[in-house]
Amino acid sequence: MNQEQRNMNQVQKKEEAGALATNLFEADANAGSQNITQEDLALPFLKVLGQLSPEINKQDSKFISAAEPGMIVNSVTKELYDGAKGINVIPVHYERQYVEWQDRGIASTGAPVAIHSAGSDIVSTTTRDKSWKDRLPNGNYLENTANHFVILMGKSPSTALISMKSTQLKISKQWNSMMMGLKLQGKNGLFTPPTYSHIYKLKTVQMSNDKGTWFGWDVSQVGPVTDKGIYTIAKNFAEKNSKGLVKVKHGSEESKTDVPY
Repeated sequence: MNQEQRNMNQVQKKEEAGALATNLFEADANAGSQNITQEDLALPFLKVLGQLSPEINKQDSKFISAAEPGMIVNSVTKELYDGAKGINVIPVHYERQYVEWQDRGIASTGAPVAIHSAGSDIVSTTTRDKSWKDRLPNGNYLENTANHFVILMGKSPSTALISMKSTQLKISKQWNSMMMGLKLQGKNGLFTPPTYSHIYKLKTVQMSNDKGTWFGWDVSQVGPVTDKGIYTIAKNFAEKNSKGLVKVKHGSEESKTDVPY
């Protein structure tokens, strides 16, 4: 047996060992996670990094050494994505809310004071302050927040949340219009397919107005989902959201933003 044949045999043995390990894992699928419910999981946020993001600040505990403004970060795994190249996602559920915050300081808990539904009349009690924040009579402020629940595509598809507010609400509306504008020909005529039927590319671009410059989202359609397994994952996540089974834990870093009001 020559050296080339020996090398090929070694590669084959490694591949067989890998296949064996996969088979063992599959035989014990879900073992150890029987008591983990949706409330025990942290839904990752996909965020656009800016100059004020804690991941950029070397003095902050959330600092990530390779992080740069314009990148996208997964708040749970801390994985960074090149904003110029973007990420592919499947939108499965949309929900708009008014998130009530305290100003950062000694009394602030770092979490939202309350979450109000989009249909709440609480916004009618606010007044716009000099920094363009909608202030409540109690001194807290509201952020009109558009939540897009998605499947993040990759080697292993995962669930995530993209929250858009302030100037990014316009991007959210554009994305919603793209989804609602999709029409397919069915046996009974034209119909609007489920939002999780198509994949979208989300990149980051630099934006500006008379109040400053920041990085924001840019959304474009990639095309329909072609993998049945991926479609099933997206549909299941959509159904969990519709039943209120997906819990979102907003963090204090959300109120740190480069985006002007």
